[in-house]
Amino acid sequence: MDLAEALRTSLGFEVARTERLAGGCVGDVVAVTSANGAKLVAKLDPSGSSGLEVEARMLRDLAAVKAPAPRVRLARPDLLVMDFVEGRTGARGSAEEHLADVLADLHTAPLTDPRYGYDYDTRIGGLVQPNPRSTHWLPFFAEHRLVHMAREARNAGRLTKETLRAVEHLAGRLDEWLEEPTRGALLHGDLWSGNVLSDGEHVTALIDPALHVGHPEVELAFTALFASFGERFRARYRERTGRPDAAFWRERCALYNLYPLLVHARLFGGSYADDVARTVTRFR
Repeated sequence: MDLAEALRTSLGFEVARTERLAGGCVGDVVAVTSANGAKLVAKLDPSGSSGLEVEARMLRDLAAVKAPAPRVRLARPDLLVMDFVEGRTGARGSAEEHLADVLADLHTAPLTDPRYGYDYDTRIGGLVQPNPRSTHWLPFFAEHRLVHMAREARNAGRLTKETLRAVEHLAGRLDEWLEEPTRGALLHGDLWSGNVLSDGEHVTALIDPALHVGHPEVELAFTALFASFGERFRARYRERTGRPDAAFWRERCALYNLYPLLVHARLFGGSYADDVARTVTRFR
């Protein structure tokens, strides 16, 4: 793909220089600057298979509920172009508290459809995330998150047959540890430090979403998986929402994190597959 030509013909943007950026799980990411200093970010996927047009739709949906998200300028299967947003990855100090406010607002945003799932299948790490609308959370999480991703990981040769069977068995027993929430919430879906930009005081953008309506505890669990955010974030979110209780950290957090572990096992295998096996053993 000739990126400069694509930007010139589609946006009238004349590229003066480009700079490779970190990230790019589903393709290369570059910052492009014009002669007058205007900047954009482009994600490129020559295969057109990673769902960049879906990512654009999700970013627009985040913006529609007033969450900080880059403005989408161009979206097609092989190319996503967004406004450049200043900020470094992660949130530290007072930015952690602002992130908690952003997340609390997102989780309490009015829903046009309160059912779990979403209006379309979204993506997480380039993988299809099925979102059939469902009236009950636990069956949705069991079938369309745990079992779906475990089977994808097994089909890719990342999980053993025994681990897949253990995940399927565990998915049928979720009500032993989890309860149906009183309402669903719009979730970012892939919230770790690498998908948050901040300027030291405030969150400037949430990027790489994996949107769906689900239980907010899934989001909170994921923030703890890689120790992305600390106690200032947790305390502020608890102040705003009253969640989570102490039992969440003892038990439910690990169970909800089985899903992102399965995603990572599908993508990378190795130690993530071992983590999946350890988690299902814990909940036998």
